[in-house]
Amino acid sequence: MKNNNCKISDAEWIVMRVLWASQAPLTTTNIIEALNTEINWSPKTIHSLISRLVKKEVLGVDKSYGQHQFYPLVVKEECVKEETVSFIKKIYEGSFYNMVVNFINDDKISQKEIGELKKILDEKS
Repeated sequence: MKNNNCKISDAEWIVMRVLWASQAPLTTTNIIEALNTEINWSPKTIHSLISRLVKKEVLGVDKSYGQHQFYPLVVKEECVKEETVSFIKKIYEGSFYNMVVNFINDDKISQKEIGELKKILDEKS
């Protein structure tokens, strides 16, 4: 799998989550069935998203079977890292510290989570 090229839309992330969570490869029918349990998109919309992901080289396609089978070409963890860095740069001017302070000050984090973060920070130092 490739470790780059994770510039994908929110809708494409939903499709990729299905593939990352499954025993890929999956057919379009498998992907549509999996998505129908969580989101109400038409099959045509899902086909379009799959086509875009193939064009972006995020999904690979095996055409040797009756139905095309799709599989991830990118690693989920690497995409999450890339998106996180992009988010922090765009919203918090590249400062992880500013992001954490914002969440703590905005009461978006529980006391239990604060304790866990303290433990992680203590282990890092």
